[in-house]
Amino acid sequence: MPDTNDQDSAIAFGPFRLFPKSRLIEKDGAPLHLGGRALDILIFLAERAGEVVDKRELMRRVWADVNVDEGSLRFHITNLRKALGDAGEGSRYVVNVPGRGYCFAAPLLRTAPFEDRTSLPAASPHALPSPLAKMIGRDDAVEKISAELAQHRFVTIVGPGGIGKTSVALAVAHRELGAFDGRVSFVDFGALTDARLVPGTIAAALGLTVNSDDPMPGLLTFLRSQRMLLVFDSCEHLLDELAPLAERIVQEAPELHILATSRESFRTEGERVHRLFPLDCPPQRDGLSIAEILAYPASQLFVERIAESLSEFELSEEDAPLVAEICRRLDGIALAIELAAGRVNAYGIAGTASLLDSRFSLLWRGRRTAIPRHQTLSAALAWSYDLLPPAESATLRGLSVFVGPFTLEAAIAVASSQGISESEAVETISNLLSKSLIATSPAERRLRYRLLDTTRAFVADKLVENGEAARAARAHAEYFRDVLRDIAVKSAGMQSAGGFLPYADYLPNVRAALTWSFSDGGDRTIGVDLAASAAQFFLELTLLTECYRWTRQALASLTDSIDSRQEMTLQAALGVSVMFTQGNTEAVRAAFTRSLQLAGELEDLHWQLWLLRGLHIYLTRVGDFHGALGTGEQGESVARRLNDPAAALNVEWMLGVAHHLIGNQDKAVQFCQSAMMHNPGSQRLNIGHLGYDDRIVALVALARGLWLTGRPDRAIETARYTVREAELLEQPLTLGISLIWTIYVFLWVGDWANAEIQIERLIEHSARHFLGPYHAVGIGQKGELLLRRGDVAAGMEHLRRSQATLYATRHRIMTTVFATALAEGLLAQNQPDEALRTIDEAIAQIPDHGESFDMPEMLRVKGDILIRSGNVVEAESVLRRSLDLSRRQCAVGWELRGAISLGRIWERTGKAADARDLLTPLVAQYQEGLQTRDLVAARGLLAALN
Repeated sequence: MPDTNDQDSAIAFGPFRLFPKSRLIEKDGAPLHLGGRALDILIFLAERAGEVVDKRELMRRVWADVNVDEGSLRFHITNLRKALGDAGEGSRYVVNVPGRGYCFAAPLLRTAPFEDRTSLPAASPHALPSPLAKMIGRDDAVEKISAELAQHRFVTIVGPGGIGKTSVALAVAHRELGAFDGRVSFVDFGALTDARLVPGTIAAALGLTVNSDDPMPGLLTFLRSQRMLLVFDSCEHLLDELAPLAERIVQEAPELHILATSRESFRTEGERVHRLFPLDCPPQRDGLSIAEILAYPASQLFVERIAESLSEFELSEEDAPLVAEICRRLDGIALAIELAAGRVNAYGIAGTASLLDSRFSLLWRGRRTAIPRHQTLSAALAWSYDLLPPAESATLRGLSVFVGPFTLEAAIAVASSQGISESEAVETISNLLSKSLIATSPAERRLRYRLLDTTRAFVADKLVENGEAARAARAHAEYFRDVLRDIAVKSAGMQSAGGFLPYADYLPNVRAALTWSFSDGGDRTIGVDLAASAAQFFLELTLLTECYRWTRQALASLTDSIDSRQEMTLQAALGVSVMFTQGNTEAVRAAFTRSLQLAGELEDLHWQLWLLRGLHIYLTRVGDFHGALGTGEQGESVARRLNDPAAALNVEWMLGVAHHLIGNQDKAVQFCQSAMMHNPGSQRLNIGHLGYDDRIVALVALARGLWLTGRPDRAIETARYTVREAELLEQPLTLGISLIWTIYVFLWVGDWANAEIQIERLIEHSARHFLGPYHAVGIGQKGELLLRRGDVAAGMEHLRRSQATLYATRHRIMTTVFATALAEGLLAQNQPDEALRTIDEAIAQIPDHGESFDMPEMLRVKGDILIRSGNVVEAESVLRRSLDLSRRQCAVGWELRGAISLGRIWERTGKAADARDLLTPLVAQYQEGLQTRDLVAARGLLAALN
């Protein structure tokens, strides 16, 4: 190839290409005949395009050694104009400036020198920036974009700042070099601020010299015959100029392809948009291994960037969850992850994670070689923010008050506080979404929006700087107060099929609104309203600790003018939350009593029934079973006035549970049997507000009642069904209740393996959901199982731990059950006196004339203790009382156990016939469960007696 200085260069204007050194001119690629003097004039004027050349200077240049008059010049100018077109059209190229001279006024482009005049030069591969040495998590995107470019000649990569659009575009461009024979040019618009320079910037990237105010005609002439790829980078701030230009290029240059990057699409004909999403991050799940965390591109990028500066770095088990958390909180934004990784050398992984909430994280600097807007998160975000018109920037600032996802209605409510109308807000939110400043969030019911955390942090500072923070926070709190109140109204009567569960993603915003409302700069009046509206929301989501926190704060802020309904709601929620998290204190009874009084004054029957349900639970938990029965009877009266079948069903189950606990097992089964047949379509009959399902409690009582009435197989079947139904509800309280009470069915039948599975599940479940009393029950049940398996010491230790907690929390419904197990453990440790004292104290706890579901069993255990003490006469008397009470309770299960204990006494005292007469009809009553523990023991005793 000859030296570049010896090569010709083309000057392009309109349909013409002029080659000065070769003294050739082409029109539409074909040679154009032009006289020598006219060509000399054209070359001289084109070399000084845009300047007015004096006539005398022009004549000296063209006729250097000849004296000519001005007429000769005019003659050749006329011929030149004719060659370039008719007079009207040609005047656009060569213009006469009266009194001064001539000017070449057409826009033109000057190409770099080249050898082959039949085609324009290939773009220099050196004009294309180098790709990343290693790009993580974008192989699929590069593959898809390359495929789209093959089918659609204009593809735009769209995404928020810092997500990696340029890196992906460069990877695609280098991949496509072969397909375009090296003709790939990169045009960076990032530093361009004057939209009028867009065509010239493209021309410069192509190696063309611009000597005109309007390079477009010449640029199009250059591009029409080219097969090449133009990469337009960082276009978002120039779209008004770039969009029509790109559309025209694609239309008029049939072999040319454009790959663009922008934070919003061009919205032009023929454009194909490829939205670049954040890098996949590890899910928020406990127990992920290092390998599982590093399987996600966001984590890979973070660790890779750390390793670049810390060559010995190796991710530890302790730091791996922190890496996952950092990537999630940075929303998988590549730039943010790289900047955070750059801080690890200074702060460590834990320190970097702790600094993410700091505004200074927006100022962390990245690579020195990065373009300025990519050197800090703040710069990247400011780049987009500064391009917004006032309405959009104001709306975006207001949206920073949202935590997590939000609806369009919520966004409009906050935007209105910024003085933006509803119609304008809808338009601006759409624009912000298209500019990648708002993201969409997956939702089952309807579209949700969210700000990426980095964007939110940036615009939150802007909100404060503009003095708008308090106004936006107030609008935010008022919106969620109103929307929760509306949901509660829709589910009035507590029979809603959906309740609050479909709105669980409101939770972060409800928390934020309450925090602001009760802060020093907030509004406590809004806070009380919001807490009352949110109380049922928290209960239904089983967020009992939060419910307690906010209802207590709201009640402490009440004034004399408090709305009765608000106080009723708050007192009820306080009672429930305290009962399930702290125990059955008098504060629970006081809260329910006050709330029930207010419901009576308001003549609100639905709330009265709901509160009676809550009080019913409390009374059963403190061991006042007859009080619970009385509450159920009150509910019966309310349900009749409501004339509501669902309410009547609820009351039926309340009565069934009370009868089971008192010991009326036949009535319990009768009342609770409907729970097997009646399964409301919502699966959530009255679940809202109390956080548990009445039907599951009824099924629990039914399962236990079936075992007690001599139907072990059906009891096991019902127990399993109950847990499955509770799992479907996804309510922690409900599942906890189902586990606690069905565990005893497995213990009673002697199925230690399944009992252990359920017990361990209960312990883990109650710990995870902060259900303190439930956890204590699980520990006690584990102790009882250990006793049954012969590990007496460990079993006793578990039982004592459990009892201490249950007494402290007044969870008395289980204390006698565990006291009975403790007495058996003491007997196994050969401590009959201590065992007798323990069982006597348990029996003494039962009020109401000793009526309790477990009284027959306590009497049986006392009889066994007395036998070991050598007091056979009293033992026989106590066991007869156990049998009599079992018969009155229709508790065949307890009766069989009592009969086995008494039969063993009679076997040793020579009354084998009496023992056979006692046991035989009882065993004959059983038509199922013949291999369960007690029936096996009874048949073994009968065999010995025979």
